[in-house]
Order: sequence, then structure tokens, then C-alpha cells
Amino acid sequence: QVQLVESGGGLVQPGGSLRLSCAASGSIFSINYMGWHRQAPGKQRELVATITSGGSTNYAKSVKGRFTISRDNAKNTMYLQMNSLKPEDTAVYYCNMGLQVVRGALRDYWGQGTQVTVSG
Repeated sequence: QVQLVESGGGLVQPGGSLRLSCAASGSIFSINYMGWHRQAPGKQRELVATITSGGSTNYAKSVKGRFTISRDNAKNTMYLQMNSLKPEDTAVYYCNMGLQVVRGALRDYWGQGTQVTVSG
């Protein structure tokens, strides 16, 4: 059984910073891709950033230059460093991983979500 556990969300003032973490646990054989998504109230879920197994990154235009995605392969953990936060960054942030368990197929897994609120 694979679990993705997120942490690091909270309330921050505009211009502040937060660091989200997402740790995968279980009988993991390999992790292919990792990404962060977010969903604001009344809006569709949107992609924030992705990182491949080789370390290539991709960002939504709205966060480029402010957010940094990274991964620690040894710990099966992904991070999202968020700087210069704006009220429009307020959302529930979800981590997503494409991973393969031992003797299993590659599939998508999602975290439970962590609330980020930017308000002053």
C-alpha cells in the first residue's frame, strides 16, 4: 500500500514563504514523475510544477520565478519551496507521483492535500 503524506501548509502573509513536503511510503520500486497541483475555491485543479526522475522541471507561468520544485530520491520525497507568495496562491495543494510498486505497474498516486492561505 502506497501513501503520499503532505506537510508544510499554513497561513502566511503576502510576500512570505512556505515549504511543502510530500513523502511517499510503501513498497516502492521506482518513482517516475512527481508534481504539485492546486485547487482554489470555485476553480478547477491546476498544475503548479513537475519534476522528472532526471531532475527536469516545469512550472506554471503564474509561479515561475517564485516557486521551486525539488526531490530527494533517497527519501522518496518531493518539495515545493514557495517564495513571494500572493493572495492568489491560496489553494489546497496536492502532490502527485507516478510510481511503480514492487511487482506492480506504474500508476498515479495523490496526496490528501494541504491548505495554503496567503492573507494579510
